[in-house]
This record gives sequence, C-alpha cells and structure tokens, in this order.
Amino acid sequence: MAKNKTTETNESTTDFINTFVEDETKKKDAFELIKIMQEVTHFEPKMWGPSIIGFGSYHYKYASGHEGDAPLVGFSPRKAAISLYINVPTENRDELLSKLGKHKASKGCIYVKKLADINSEVLKKYDFTFVTTIKKRPKN
Repeated sequence: MAKNKTTETNESTTDFINTFVEDETKKKDAFELIKIMQEVTHFEPKMWGPSIIGFGSYHYKYASGHEGDAPLVGFSPRKAAISLYINVPTENRDELLSKLGKHKASKGCIYVKKLADINSEVLKKYDFTFVTTIKKRPKN
C-alpha cells in the first residue's frame, strides 16, 4: 500500500507562511487562521506535508483498507485561494456553509479568497463541529 504524502513534519509554520505566502493580505489571514483554529481546537499548529498547516490529528481507516493520520482541521494559504480543510459530515453542513460568506466548497475543502469575505464566527462553529464529531467516533 502506498505511503501517505501528507504527514506531520517538524517544519516551522511561521517560516512557511513568511517564505511561501507572497501576498501580504493572505499572509495576515494565515496568521489569523492560526489563532482561530488554535482557539477552537486547543492544538498547536503543525506542518503537514510541504504546505498544509494542521491542528491536532485523527486516525482514519477506509473499507478498502487504506488508513492513515490527518489533521483535525487545517488550511493552506495557496496562491489562488486559501484552502480550509474542514469536513463536517453532519446534517447542518449546508446551513453552516450558507452563513459562512463568500466561498467555494467541495466535500472536504472550503476555498476563500480572503478572511474578510467570510464570517469568522461561523468558521469557528464549523471547526468546532468537526472536532467534536471526530472526538465522538469510536477508536479503530
């Protein structure tokens, strides 16, 4: 079985933001996201792979047998948009997304151009909902 490419590293999140993120607004937003996600999860930010900043971790195992570890929540300040890695498999996902503000969404990602476009209180609720959901899952 193939090894996961996105694993926790010992790289500095601050160094990553200061060297990888060129846009000053996006850089400021990245540091603000660290504060928000740290406040909600109570975990220190860690680099996952070369470009994802994650908080906490959980173990997953699919029916196919593929398994690994992933951050509870995370983000990557990419050039086109900030990718928020939050997956809320609950009935109120659509309701939370409708209140979030200007964004695009896929199954496990939310894409925002800048934090000013979204409601940070809704983002905090979204993060908290996912963290709570994961913590309630039975251990594999």
